[in-house]
Amino acid sequence: MNFIETPLKDCWILEPRIFEDDRGYFYEKYNEREFEQHTGLNGHFVQDNVSKSSYGVLRGIHLQKGEHAQAKLVSCLEGKVFDIAVDLRPESPTFGKWYGVELSPENKRQFYIPRGFGHGFSVLSETAVFAYKCDNFYHKQSEGGVLWNDPELNINWKLPASDVILSEKDKIQAAFAQKNY
Repeated sequence: MNFIETPLKDCWILEPRIFEDDRGYFYEKYNEREFEQHTGLNGHFVQDNVSKSSYGVLRGIHLQKGEHAQAKLVSCLEGKVFDIAVDLRPESPTFGKWYGVELSPENKRQFYIPRGFGHGFSVLSETAVFAYKCDNFYHKQSEGGVLWNDPELNINWKLPASDVILSEKDKIQAAFAQKNY
């Protein structure tokens, strides 16, 4: 596994070593021991989630707060997404910064987003199947978020704004300055 540090403190891109031959391919998708050795972070996950979305769907910017905060290891199993993380930890040197990475089955990349970060993705292909490994269980009362098009964050979602499809919840998230995180 190749571990690529991002400009955001504690965010990582994971690239597997792929073994291919005329039968197909094999790769190790995740190894907790290797993850912890390379990143110095806790890599234990307790819940896996999968979502399917169509082109233009934008999910985010979401997070879990307090004792129910979640770190996530995300990947795209089908299609293509642009995945973003926003550092919402006030004490962090990268607070208020975001970073994005394209995820697809072709590049087989995964993106690790630690606790205290907002997370979202936009679907760039006709459809996409997205997988999340979470290190803590979901708790509805601990939800937080930031408005997807907050001008202070100025995230480039790699989609024309006219193509963006949002849930009702994502349409009314708080601005970054309102600190709903």
